[in-house]
This record gives sequence, structure tokens and C-alpha cells, in this order.
Amino acid sequence: MIHAGARLLASHRAPLLFVHIPDPLIPMKRLLTSLLIAGSACALSATPSPVRFDWFEYTGRDDLFAAPLAKGQFRNPILAGFYPDPAICRVGEDYYLINSTFSYFPGIPIFHSRDLVNWTQIGNVIDRPSQLDFTGMRTTRSLFAPTIKYHDGTFYVVCTHVDGGGNFLVTATNPAGPWSDPQWLSFDGIDPSLFFDDDGRAWMVNNGNPPDNKPLYQGHRAIWIQEFDVAKRQLVGPRSIIVNGGVDLSKQPVWIEGPHLFKKDGWYYLCCAEGGTSVHHSQVILRSKSPTGPFVPWDKNPILTQRDLDGNAPDAVTATGHANLIEGPDGNWWAVFLACRSFQNGYQTTGRETFLLPMKWTEDGWPLILPQGERVPNITAAPKVAAPSPAPVPLTGNFTWRDEFDSGSAQLAPLWLMLRTPKETWWNLTDPKGMLSLTPRSESLDGLGNPAFVGHRVQHAKFDASLSVVPPAAGDVSAGLALFQSEQHFYYFGVRRTAEGLAVFLELADREKPAEVTRTVIPASEAVELRIVANELSGAFEYRVAGGEWKALVAAADLKPVTTNAAGGVGGHFTGAVVGPLTRIER
Repeated sequence: MIHAGARLLASHRAPLLFVHIPDPLIPMKRLLTSLLIAGSACALSATPSPVRFDWFEYTGRDDLFAAPLAKGQFRNPILAGFYPDPAICRVGEDYYLINSTFSYFPGIPIFHSRDLVNWTQIGNVIDRPSQLDFTGMRTTRSLFAPTIKYHDGTFYVVCTHVDGGGNFLVTATNPAGPWSDPQWLSFDGIDPSLFFDDDGRAWMVNNGNPPDNKPLYQGHRAIWIQEFDVAKRQLVGPRSIIVNGGVDLSKQPVWIEGPHLFKKDGWYYLCCAEGGTSVHHSQVILRSKSPTGPFVPWDKNPILTQRDLDGNAPDAVTATGHANLIEGPDGNWWAVFLACRSFQNGYQTTGRETFLLPMKWTEDGWPLILPQGERVPNITAAPKVAAPSPAPVPLTGNFTWRDEFDSGSAQLAPLWLMLRTPKETWWNLTDPKGMLSLTPRSESLDGLGNPAFVGHRVQHAKFDASLSVVPPAAGDVSAGLALFQSEQHFYYFGVRRTAEGLAVFLELADREKPAEVTRTVIPASEAVELRIVANELSGAFEYRVAGGEWKALVAAADLKPVTTNAAGGVGGHFTGAVVGPLTRIER
């Protein structure tokens, strides 16, 4: 329901008045002019009135997810949309999973499950602005590849803040939080991961520079190891390289990264990604009798890849890698990993998602996720558990998610993301209750600040996203629905007041500065509903007022500009699209 009080928004701009005063009264004239100028300046600098949104709704309708599931089956991805770099740990019967979020806030969502298939978000590791600052960072910078481990009553997350301080550690006794402020770790590289051995010692592995910091070729990296003092929570002793280049240095393997160290049957296994994060991505395995090596690669590597298959085939899955292996609730081993679903010649908007597959151990003790040449299946038999744990909020499949902004909490729902760390609270869910109020800001989507925008991950190739907005009263403020892939690739579908009346407009940024595509003047209305209907690479931008019929401002817009391909490709652009409410002060 739209609250009547939300419609009575006074303009924050005072008119500039011109007053004629006779010459004999020049001193008085100067005084009044000064007062008028001062008053206008105060009005111009005043905070704009909040813009109110009554509800937001997202519906996914992918053909892939339309097939029914039989009892005991699950579908991939288990987390659809922008959920890359999954890392997982087990505590008794409970599993906890985290993902990369780069420059989005809050950072590093944490999920809980007991069956590995159905996941519930219980919090975020980086949920306080005081923890980390992403200001000035591009969308695909900041938080890379976090990992989570549990040891002796404490949860440990290590991660890299790229361009912003390097590697750090945060801890918590409750995985839902609160998590500590970052403790900075002084070592080079990215993708840190902790391993707690059964002898009481702990080790940190990560991707770092090659020997003597002298790469032999582009993409030449190494995996390093160093002991971690659990009591002091710091690295101690010498650092050493345990993998140089990758599985076979003579073949010039590229981008060995995302290492995870674990132990089974007396062997230390090192599971790493190799080949880069794009379509040549793969997962490889090595093992040793000591955590510091020497590590020997399996002669049948990789244990997971789709690089030899046609990525444009129907329902193709690409870019598989960055896997984490774990024993499941059924006693079998499972792998969580990232991958992409593409459509129409490899295009996709959703980014890198979280997948799950069963893993098999060979007779000679090597783990295999998927034989080479075999495609990642869309539907797989689920782990056998006594009682699956259904998720309260669906994170995969076709579903509708609606936020009425009436939960009674002052906090945004966990699914909402914003760009970079907020320095002030420009959102409100309690004044008035039942609406989301966003205070317009001068920061814009094409900048590197914190615009008044909250986004829901795009989780489908075909989706509808809609909302209801009370049109801003001020002529220099706009509000509406943004579909955002990066600072240079987004659509903004909004409303603003013009000299002709209330206007609905569509703006596009496609490598250039955002520019208006088209607009139309509509009847005055207390609320306007806006809707994006996306069908892979074509999208309709529609509006309606006063409960009328939907009208298309643009019936078939090209959505290629908001694909990951346009923003740099999977290998260079690590996030997926998000969609949600935006308001801004017009330039």
C-alpha cells in the first residue's frame, strides 16, 4: 500500500526572487539582495527530501529451471546469480559457505545448510562500514576469494582486499556475526586459505609471485605456504613455494590460484584453480606427505573443466573452477565450485555462480569431480540426508521474491547490495513504515562512490523486475529502477519532473557516459510503477500509473550492454548484474 504521507514531498529548492528597490534605498537593496542570495544558497545546499518506494518484486523464469525435479534431486547452480568463489567449511552437521563480493557492501555473505543443497543466508562477514572502505574502487576490485575455516570454537575468514590493504583475517565465535575488525597479514599475493592440521599446527597457503619475482611468461604464478601461529594469529617462520607455475611448468600453465589444503588418509591434498577465470578455467589436484611438500600432481589432471566443450551449446556451463572439496552429510565427498551459464553465443548477465557436484575417489587415492569431456549436469541426485533443509528464501530455480519493506526492521533484507561502503545512512525503512525511503545523492552509478542504490542479484537470463515509486517532488531529483553491470554498463529507467510535466525516461551507459535513450511525459500520478521484462538479450522497459495498463517506453531494448561480455568478459569482469531502486540528484 502506498502511504498518502509519502506523496506530500516539498521541494527543497527555494525560488530566486528579483526585487526592484528605488535608488535612494540602495543600502536596503543591498541588504535584501544579500539575504536573498544567502537564503537561496542555503536552499540549494539543503538535503533533498527522501524518495519513497512502496515495494520491489523480482521474478525468474528461465527455461532451464522449468523442468520438474524428481524426489531426491537438486538443480545447479545451487546459488544462482552473482555468487562467485565459493568456500565452505563443516562444523558437525552444519555447513557454512561464503562468496566473493568485490566492491559491493555488505561484503562476503555467509550461508548455512545441513544438506549442501538448500542454503539460508545468516549474515555478512563485512557488515559494518568501519571494517573496510571500498570507496574509489571499481566494481570488480576489493574483496577477492575469501575462505572460511573453523577451529576450536572460532570461525576464521581470510581474504584479500585488492588495492585496499592486502590480505586480512577476521574471526567470529558465531558465524552469523558479529565478525571482528580486519587484522592485516603482511604477505604478498591473493587467495589466502588456512589449514588446521591434526598436530595442532596451522598453515596459510596463497597465490603469489613466481620465484625471485621473475615470471617466465604472462600468467606465471606460484602457490606459497607459511606457518600460522593460532595463538598470536600471525604468520611465523619461512615462506616457501610449493607449486611453481602449475601442474606442469614446461607447458606454461597460467594463473594457478585459489589453493585449498586438506588432509585425508595421511595425504595432504592441494586443490587449486588453473587456466584463468574465463572459459579455460580448470581445477587441478596435487598431494604430498607433508604440508610443505614436495607436491606431486595427478597425472590425469584436471579434475574439473569444461574448456574442451562447446560453450555455446544449449544449457552449456562454462568457466568451471575455484573448487572446494568437503565430506558431505551422506559420507560421500562433494565439490562446490564456480561456473557460468551462458545464452545466445556465450552472452550472460548473471556472472559466476555457485555449483555443487558429487566427487569420487579413485582406487589410488585421487579425487575426481568430473571426467574430462563430460558436461556439468543441470540436475543431479542430492546428498542422502534424513531431512533436507528447505531454504526460506529461494536462491535458485524459478521463483518470485517480493520486498514490501514492511518487516518492521530498520535493516535492509540480506539480499540487498549497495555499491561500496556507505559513509552515511541514506536509506530508511521506518519513516514511513512499509516503504523504503532513499535520500537522493550526487553520487552516480558511473562514479566510484556510494550512490543511493540498492540492488538484487540478477539470477536468471529471463526475469521481471518491478517496483512502485512516489515521483520526486523536486525537479532536480530522479528515481526509478536501475539494471547495473558495471560503472560503464547499466540502464536507468526512471521518473523526473520537467517543464512539460512528469516524465518517464530511459538512460543507457555503454562504455560512454550515460545518455538518455528516450522519454515520454505521463499524467500526474501519486505513484508510478516501473518494470523491466528481460528475455535474454532483449528487454522491455514498461510503466503504468494509477493501476492502469502497462505501456512500453521501449519494447525491445538491447541488453548486450549489461552482459558480463560487454563489461570485460568473465576473465576480466568478475561480478554479475544487479537490479533495484535508485534515486539521484540530477547533474
